[in-house]
Amino acid sequence: MKVDSQAFGHANVPAIAFFLLFVGITLLITYWAARQTKSTDDFLAAGHRITAGQNGVALAGDFVAAAGFLGITGLISIAGFDGFFYAVGGVIGWPLMLFLFGEPLRNLGKYTLGDVLELRLGNRNIRLVVSVNSLIIVLSYLVMQLIGAGNLIHLLFGISYTSAVMIIGACMLVYVLFGGMVATTWVQIIKAALMIGGALGMAVMALARFDFNPLHLFASAAALNGADILGPGKLITSSIEAVSLGLALVLGVASLPHVLMRFFTVPDGRAARMSIFYATAVIVLFMLLTAILGFAAMVLVGRGAIIGMDRGGNMAVPMLAEQLGGTVLLGFIAAVSFATILAAVSGLMITGVGTLAHDIWTMVVRRGIESHGQQMSVARISTVLLAIIAVGCALGLKGQNVAFMVGLATAVAAAANFPAIFLAVYWRRYSYAGAAAGMLTGLCSSLFLIYFSPTIQVDVLKHASAWFPLRNPGIVTIPLAFVVSIVVSALTYRVEGSDYAAIERDAILGDSGAEYGH
Repeated sequence: MKVDSQAFGHANVPAIAFFLLFVGITLLITYWAARQTKSTDDFLAAGHRITAGQNGVALAGDFVAAAGFLGITGLISIAGFDGFFYAVGGVIGWPLMLFLFGEPLRNLGKYTLGDVLELRLGNRNIRLVVSVNSLIIVLSYLVMQLIGAGNLIHLLFGISYTSAVMIIGACMLVYVLFGGMVATTWVQIIKAALMIGGALGMAVMALARFDFNPLHLFASAAALNGADILGPGKLITSSIEAVSLGLALVLGVASLPHVLMRFFTVPDGRAARMSIFYATAVIVLFMLLTAILGFAAMVLVGRGAIIGMDRGGNMAVPMLAEQLGGTVLLGFIAAVSFATILAAVSGLMITGVGTLAHDIWTMVVRRGIESHGQQMSVARISTVLLAIIAVGCALGLKGQNVAFMVGLATAVAAAANFPAIFLAVYWRRYSYAGAAAGMLTGLCSSLFLIYFSPTIQVDVLKHASAWFPLRNPGIVTIPLAFVVSIVVSALTYRVEGSDYAAIERDAILGDSGAEYGH
C-alpha cells in the first residue's frame, strides 16, 4: 500500500486542534491541582490521596509511553516477532513488582526509594548512592524523550526540532512546577485513556480488513515477508543475548525510579498492591494491541515505506493511522503521541525533583531539618534547574544517535536498584556497606560494559566490532551486583544495626511504616 508522505512534515490542522484541546484540558487540571498543592506531601506524593484505580492507570501511562506506543509497535512492524519480545519482557516486570515490592515499599517509604533504604539500613548517606543512580536513569529517559519528541513532532506537525523541544519543555515545567504530582498523575491518566482508546480503535479498523481474524493478519504478514517474520532471530540473534535483554527488561522495569515513586502516592500498602494489579491489566491489553498494530502496519503500509520514513520504525503507527482513517485519524494519533511524550517527561521530572529536593537537599545536606515552606521552595527551584538541564542536553545532542540511553537506563535500574530493593526487603543481614558497594558496582559495570558494547562501539562510534559482545549487559551486571552486595554485607553486618524484625513487620502489615523514621 502506498502512504502519502506529503501528510508528514507539514502542519496538520486536526493534529494541532487535538493537541490544543489536550493542552487546554490539562492546564485546567494543573490549575485545579495547584490549588491543592500546599505542602511537600502534596507536591511529591499527591498527599498520598491517589486511589488504587487512579494510580494503576497512571502507572500504566508511565510504562506505555512513546517507547511503547511508537517504538515497540515500530519494531514489530519491521522485525516481526522479535519486536514483540520487548513488549513481553517489560510486561513481566509488573507481576514481579506486584508480588515482591509494591506493598513493602509503600509501607516503608514516604517519597522515594532513598526513604526506604535509609530506614532499612540506618545510614542517611545511602541516599547519595541512590540519588546518583536515580538521576542517571531519569536524565537518560528524559533527554531521550525530548530528543525523540523533537524529531517526531517535526514529522507530525511540521515545526522545527528546536521549537518542539522548547514547547514540550515549557508544558512540562508548567505541569510540574504548579501542579506537582497531582497534575502529573491526572495528565498520565488522560494520556493513558487516549492512547488505549486510539490503539483499540485502530486495531478494530485494521482487523476489519482481515475479517476480524488476527490469524489472517499474521498469515498475510508471512505471505508478504516470509514465514520467519513470525519467529525469533531478526533482532536478537543468540540465546545469551535474549536472556541478558530479558533480565534487564524484567528487572529494570520493576526498579525504575519514576515507577517506584508512584507507590508513595497511594494511602497504604494494600492500595499500592491493587494499583499494580490494575496497571498490569491495562498494560497487557495495550501490548496485545501493539502486536496487532505492528503487523497491520507491516502489511498495510509496508516495511519499505516505514523504514524509508524512519529507520527505527517510530512512524509506523502514524503511517498506519493515515492509511486507515486519513488526515483526521493521523491528526488524532499525532496529538496522542505528543500527549504521550508530555505525560512521560512530566512523570520523569517529578521523580528527578524528588531526588534533588528531598533526598539530596533536605535529607542529606540539611539533615532533615527544614520547614515545609523551605522544602517547597527547593522543590520548585529543582524543577526549573532540571528542566533547563534536560532541554539544554536535548538541544545540544540534536542529530546524535542516543538510542543507547534507554538501554543504559534499564541496565542501571536492573543492576543497581533491583538487588538493593530485593535484599533490603528480604535479607536480614543486608548492611549499608553492602548496599553502597552493590549499587555502585551495578552502576559502574553497566556504564563500562554498555560503552564497550555494540550499542556504542558499532552503532554510535561506527567501529567494526565491540570488545563486549552483548548489547545489554544484564546477564553479567545483575549477578555481579548481587554477589558484591552479599559478600560485603556478610563481612560488615553488625547485629546492633537496625531492628529488622520491626521493619519486616511494618513492611508486611503496614502498621506504621509509611511514617516510620521520617
